Amino acid sequence: MGRKRVIAGGALLAIAALGLLGWTFRGPLALRLMSRVYDRAMSADGIASLPDGLHVALCGTGSPMPDPTRAGPCTAVVAGHQLFIVDSGAGSTKNLSLMNLPPARVSAIFLTHFHSDHIADLGELLLQRWASGAAQSPTPVYGPTGVDAVVGGFNAAYELDRGYRIAHHGPKVVPPTGFGGEAHPFAADAAQPDVTLIDQSDLKVIAFPVDHGPVKPAVGYLFIYKGRRVVISGDTAPSARLEAASRDADVLVHEGLSPELVAVQRQAALAHGRTNLAAILHDILSYHTTPEQAAAIAERAHVRFLLFSHVIPPLPLEALEGPFLGKSRQIFHGPIQVGRDGDILTLPAGTTEIRRSNRLRVLF
Repeated sequence: MGRKRVIAGGALLAIAALGLLGWTFRGPLALRLMSRVYDRAMSADGIASLPDGLHVALCGTGSPMPDPTRAGPCTAVVAGHQLFIVDSGAGSTKNLSLMNLPPARVSAIFLTHFHSDHIADLGELLLQRWASGAAQSPTPVYGPTGVDAVVGGFNAAYELDRGYRIAHHGPKVVPPTGFGGEAHPFAADAAQPDVTLIDQSDLKVIAFPVDHGPVKPAVGYLFIYKGRRVVISGDTAPSARLEAASRDADVLVHEGLSPELVAVQRQAALAHGRTNLAAILHDILSYHTTPEQAAAIAERAHVRFLLFSHVIPPLPLEALEGPFLGKSRQIFHGPIQVGRDGDILTLPAGTTEIRRSNRLRVLF
């Protein structure tokens, strides 16, 4: 027994010594680890590593409501090796970099409408695309009528910063001609046909009006690449135009608002005298879509995969995804996913396959 105690005591001393050694050299060890992490991050090409096809990446799945787990609305679409961004909510530009979808690689930005939560990070995205990629020309920003005022406003707001960065880094690093955004407005009228914005041999990007009144205009987007189809709803109440655009889509990325869960928020607001917030929580019900309504649209349109984004209200517990979806799984018979920041759906060209992954959860 005495010998065993001596051995155990020696083992504890050895463990303590190793712990003390690790604590003493924690700084140098952390620096070595940091070097390896950055080496791996800088060498990887998060777009080139994707198979040829259409890819949907959620860079922000939240709403104007505070949510520590979700950035503001933002969906990235990779078509072949072109990176497109739909909406630019607060915090989404950082998520793009964390997901190894560098802003420098952005080919164009598409805005669904001009609510603040959908454009809050636009200035930062334009700046990062310019400064980190030595862009020679402004970023194309497509949007319905009014986008020129939005883009012009961000360009003006960042004009002083433009001067600082050119003076500091020089025109070779930040070419003056690449600063800011270039607006590409289009008319989106419910009485007119859908609008084709990009028409390449393998890629089409089509805009269609949706119902987000009194917010007008508001649009959704259809991406078609080598036969694969992805629809992004933007903010909308149930929309016949969106349903028509979603016909036989591989993926429908749809906003979702749960009236039952919002009612819990509203009751708390009223109980604590926050009447203005309670009024807003009542008003938002009229121009969003419930998960069950989105599920019915997906079912009628023969969509293959329904992915929820712009999740209202925040879901602090994963267990709330069930109450958020309600009866959606009984209505839509394909796969349903409540989107989280970092989620990616991969649709390889020439197949009907849909692969799921997440580029943020693996970091932590």
